[in-house]
Amino acid sequence: MITIIILAIVGAIIYAVIGTLWYSGSTPMGKIHMRYLGMDKLSPEEREQKMKAGKSMMPKMYAAQMLLSLLTSFWVVFVVKESIHNGLSLPMGIGFSVFSWLCFMVPAIGTSILWSNCDRSIAWKKFFSDIGSNLITILIIALIAGFFA
Repeated sequence: MITIIILAIVGAIIYAVIGTLWYSGSTPMGKIHMRYLGMDKLSPEEREQKMKAGKSMMPKMYAAQMLLSLLTSFWVVFVVKESIHNGLSLPMGIGFSVFSWLCFMVPAIGTSILWSNCDRSIAWKKFFSDIGSNLITILIIALIAGFFA
């Protein structure tokens, strides 16, 4: 169990790194995310003011995101390790993780965007960007878990 917890923590860190890179302002996904947040409609001064106002909340937001990432990472590590422990192959364990992503994360992200006040011209881009980020992260965590199973 300790290995699962350690790998889940490593997975949460991986989530943070991939998310930071994926949504950075220099990537196409980061630009979509900024449009989703409405930052493209603000003047440079308003954008700077909004960024400064949000800095005080960043530690709390990152802590909450790390907790959410830890839960997802724990599930992926648990599924892969238990799959291998029960005699299944690594690809099967990864397949179970991908199936979980498809059946739970994709609908949750889609529902969130569908019912948000998202600019409809970028809704599909935001949807595919978000599910893509999660899929890549889950695959990397699953592979790492498989190596330590």
